[in-house]
Amino acid sequence: MNGAPRRVAIIDGCRTPFARSGTAFRDLAAVELGKIAVRELLARTEIDPEIIDHVVYGTVIPSPFAPNIAREVGLGAGIPSHVPAFTVSRACASANQAITSAAEAIALGQAEVVVAGGAESLTDVPVLVSRRLRDTLVQLQRAKTVGERLRLLTRLRPADLKPVAPAIAEPSTGLTMGQSAERMAQENGISREEQDRWALRSHRLAWAATQDGRLKEDIVPVWIPPDYAHALDYDNGIRPDTSLAKLAQLPPVFDRNYGTITAGNASPLTDGASALLLMSEERARALGCRPLGYLRSYAYAALDPADQLLQGPVFAVPKALERAGLTMQDMALMEMHEAFAAQVLSNLQWMQSDRIARERLGLPKAIGTPPEDRINVMGGSIAIGHPFGATGGRVVLQLLRELRRRGEQFGLVTVCAAGAMGVAMVLEAAA
Repeated sequence: MNGAPRRVAIIDGCRTPFARSGTAFRDLAAVELGKIAVRELLARTEIDPEIIDHVVYGTVIPSPFAPNIAREVGLGAGIPSHVPAFTVSRACASANQAITSAAEAIALGQAEVVVAGGAESLTDVPVLVSRRLRDTLVQLQRAKTVGERLRLLTRLRPADLKPVAPAIAEPSTGLTMGQSAERMAQENGISREEQDRWALRSHRLAWAATQDGRLKEDIVPVWIPPDYAHALDYDNGIRPDTSLAKLAQLPPVFDRNYGTITAGNASPLTDGASALLLMSEERARALGCRPLGYLRSYAYAALDPADQLLQGPVFAVPKALERAGLTMQDMALMEMHEAFAAQVLSNLQWMQSDRIARERLGLPKAIGTPPEDRINVMGGSIAIGHPFGATGGRVVLQLLRELRRRGEQFGLVTVCAAGAMGVAMVLEAAA
């Protein structure tokens, strides 16, 4: 490519409702949720599928039946078979990775029109078997006689038949994300009361945005199998009737004696999907498409998982702002993924700290944050839910729509991710 990278436009997007795992979407795999979201995206934008150059889709726990979910989603949503597709995974920032991978192809002139997003079903997770059972099953397929098969089966013990749950701990530390968040709360002095206050705020703002239609603007109703008699058209994890008193009654989950993280101040396991349409600015203009906005810049960062696991966004934000040629003071709104209230409050604390800026970021002063009333103004993942592969699409869409409603120009998205990673994206609303 010659010259500067091209400007990348985000034309539109949508998502399914986010449903608590084991509830409304228990009979829908991630690939089916992804097809619903992408199909609706094509209908809303009225784009000719023939002009799509790529599909990029994110997921964290791939299905063994559809390991390249991007390809199956594209084909199932009506995108022509000649359009290539690939799947990305960057833990909770997987949809962000899909969006930025799509943007890179457009910026470099390798694509003009790309569908990006992500899906997750935390109801439909693969259950593993023991190594001995796995090896025996493989050998059984090769056995030629009944005697050989019987000898193989007699080697198995009852313990070998026990299912093996997917790993939820960091391989490098042995700690789960919740245990790491507990450490962050303790080391940063984040109290249980502060966490519950943030969780209540998330539910109240999300419910208000559901009632006035702001959240529903992005949502495609999903008809529920097997009878398809009813549709879900809202995020069913939002608790409008919760209170500080109710939240205070919940027991800690990860440290039952001294912990502060509960089911009430953490994001729930969730099923859902998101989809966005990206184009080069030139192609959008030629097609007469009015974008929601533009991806001004982005940055990924990482730190040692044995450190404060979910502080990745703090390290990504200054890079993204520098690449955008902007400062935090230019950010009218911020969407911060809420894995845990403790993580949100820890991220904000570090961003506001001159000491952290000097000692950890090599900056002369704190990055800063927008005022609290400009952060997650429609609630966040604690209330709305967090399908790992889809959340990045939700926060990008929410931010761009709210910037447009308010007549503001710039906003910031941050997402923390397992492996001690984080992403920051600077978005610009279309004029």
